[in-house]
Amino acid sequence: MSEARDAAKARWYLIQCKGGESFRAAENLTNQGFHVFHPLLEVEKKRGSKLRWVEEPLFPYYLFIRLDQVDDNWRPIRSTRGVLKLVSFGTTPTAVSTLLVEALMASGESRKGQPAENVYFRAGEQVEIIDGSLTSLSGVFESSKGDERVIVLLNLINQQQRIELSSRQLRRSEH
Repeated sequence: MSEARDAAKARWYLIQCKGGESFRAAENLTNQGFHVFHPLLEVEKKRGSKLRWVEEPLFPYYLFIRLDQVDDNWRPIRSTRGVLKLVSFGTTPTAVSTLLVEALMASGESRKGQPAENVYFRAGEQVEIIDGSLTSLSGVFESSKGDERVIVLLNLINQQQRIELSSRQLRRSEH
């Protein structure tokens, strides 16, 4: 059978994973030869007192799997470590739109090589300094600088100044 016909028969389905086990499920399914798509985001999160870049699932309890209803053996899926079930309506697994999965894949590819986002502040966002000698001054968040440092634009003496601060010294401005 030609690859084009195989591709036409194969469809994307959604797998629900056990809590916190989507990475394990994706790895185990891939090791069994299944074609899996597990969309991830790189985000900056606080771990202890430091900010760290971590990869997190876009959909924390789900991943996509490409299956052929005729040729693929679906039985091993339900006993794979990390997998809870194939998402179904009734007893029939429900296919997911190929266009949706392709759009998610394209979105992930377009973000590769770009700096990840700081989940606490966005460029251009109004912030207020809550600690240190500049407490109660307002500014504009410009960028992150490493794990714990940020650059803020402050209007001092009628001139905009770039100030480097700890991210812990800021909060979103309420006005």
